Amino acid sequence: MNTTPSRPAPVRPTPAEREELARLLPVPPERELSGRHRQALKDQLLREFRQDTAPAAGPRSAARRLTAVAVPLAAGALAVTLAASGALDREPGARPHAGVAPAPDRSPAAVLLDRIATVAAARPAPAVRDDQYVYVASTVAWSSRGADGSAPRLDTPHSRGIWLSVDGSRPGLLREKGMEIPLAGDVDKSGRPVSDHPAGNPAPTLGNPTYRYLESLPTDPGTLLKKIYDETRGSGPGPDQEAFVTIGDLLREQMAPPKVGAALYRAAARIPGVTVVDDAVDAAGRHGVAVARVHAGERTEWIFDRNTLEFLGERSVMAEDTAWARSGQITATTAVLTRGITDRAGDTPRRTG
Repeated sequence: MNTTPSRPAPVRPTPAEREELARLLPVPPERELSGRHRQALKDQLLREFRQDTAPAAGPRSAARRLTAVAVPLAAGALAVTLAASGALDREPGARPHAGVAPAPDRSPAAVLLDRIATVAAARPAPAVRDDQYVYVASTVAWSSRGADGSAPRLDTPHSRGIWLSVDGSRPGLLREKGMEIPLAGDVDKSGRPVSDHPAGNPAPTLGNPTYRYLESLPTDPGTLLKKIYDETRGSGPGPDQEAFVTIGDLLREQMAPPKVGAALYRAAARIPGVTVVDDAVDAAGRHGVAVARVHAGERTEWIFDRNTLEFLGERSVMAEDTAWARSGQITATTAVLTRGITDRAGDTPRRTG
């Protein structure tokens, strides 16, 4: 079945929003960054971030880290220092979270995210069975440190494919760098379980969701953001950054139902410190406009097509010099190429028409 989403028609802002967006989208993209993607992901990163007790691993659960693979090293190394000093509870200068999501504003980022949410909500919801898989194909590159402790450098972008059970009752599959890694129970080449542990994700969470779990999330942005803050409290480098990263994870290697996807974007607009980057480049060399947030000198960007506002990928860039990396250094980059639904792990969506 063909479930790869079709590209929506270009979005036309309202007159009131056009003035806000005019300064965001006028600059012709530059192509100079496409040559910077040069090195390859270290295989050991698949295992390095699986233990929740490791301070540098960030907040993701063991199962989620297996699918997300890695945390940018600049942020991870900082987490070690903060954990040792007991400073992980709040970001410097962050307002306290009393359980009430802040009201939306009309900042450039909020205007852009509202337009993105409107497009997401208008997409048709796919017909999905419990026994199927969400499939995401992407190009990715992460930073890795040399064994001699040398500064982290970005690896060469490479292909990555992941299959996640729709309801979590079956093992998923990760295909990357010539490896096929079962996610939970063992599977054979056809994607069928072959072990005594058939469940792939029987207890999904925000950090390790299934499609059915995403369907159950509230579609009111304020309620959804409160849930994210509540369930990630005490994790990661700080509540605001953790909320932003959690939403990014939900968007990157899953398929959110349209109304939930729209709510996630509108929830992100309420996180303090979210801004717009006029031009950003994903791992496939595609330029777009980005919604971003800076934490500990590193800027995390969600990149969108300028015309369709379709999610293209993510990029992490150093916004200032730190002990771990230099300003302007790209520490992570991804590009989502295909999303779809398949009947078996290892299959790709069939195209028709």
